Amino acid sequence: MDWKNFMSETEQNLGRLSKEVPQIAKSFGAMGQAAKTSGALSEKTKEFIALGIAIATRCDSCIGFHIRSLIRLGATREELCEALAMATYMGGGPSYAFSAKALQAFDEFSAK
Repeated sequence: MDWKNFMSETEQNLGRLSKEVPQIAKSFGAMGQAAKTSGALSEKTKEFIALGIAIATRCDSCIGFHIRSLIRLGATREELCEALAMATYMGGGPSYAFSAKALQAFDEFSAK
């Protein structure tokens, strides 16, 4: 998968939908901002949780969004691999396959 092109297309699709349902888009964005605000858990920890859920639910676009956030937050490949190991443990074979996708996304988005 070409993650950069996939995410560009996803963002275009979401942009079109957002124009059709602006209040939903605005509310969803506000909910995301509130959920990601650092508190007892850091934003980075919350993004790792979200990535695990994205893997468990087999959501490619969610994986892309959360991988990009983790890179922005300074997540290392080692941290990511430990999180992917836990996601695989909890989700079995399907999560193993989607964890591999997440690692590919991390490598692609991290490349300079």
